[in-house]
Amino acid sequence: MISIHVDADACPVKAEVVRVAERHGLPVIFVSNGGLRPSRDPMVRHVVVPGKADAADDWIVENANAGDIAVTADVPLAARLVENGLHVIGPTGRVFTRESIGMDVAMRNLKQDLRESGEIKGYNSAFTAKDRSAFLQALEKIARRALKEER
Repeated sequence: MISIHVDADACPVKAEVVRVAERHGLPVIFVSNGGLRPSRDPMVRHVVVPGKADAADDWIVENANAGDIAVTADVPLAARLVENGLHVIGPTGRVFTRESIGMDVAMRNLKQDLRESGEIKGYNSAFTAKDRSAFLQALEKIARRALKEER
């Protein structure tokens, strides 16, 4: 069965993930380094991993299966998951694919280099209602596609 794995520490769309998952009967696994408020929903599981830097990322990579869905804003994690055959989406609705992930990684690395050299400031845009809406639409499409591919 397809599952939705969420890199949950700083994820602003947890409620939206649960809403789409409920609509399609998909289990959700929130993975984090810290505690999250538990859910009473039997389809929602929380996994808390040790505090090392990429422990949540590693857990998702090791436990998610090809065809599953993953939600993350972490581009290196997205690259690992796309390589493993997952459907990957960011919280703003950005879909990471085999065709786009190379450019996504390159842009992330370029921006990191520019921040480290002081050429640009390290601020991300604020998360907006438009981002939330784009995420919901994209996750709905991905869930339908993943379920269709599973059949």
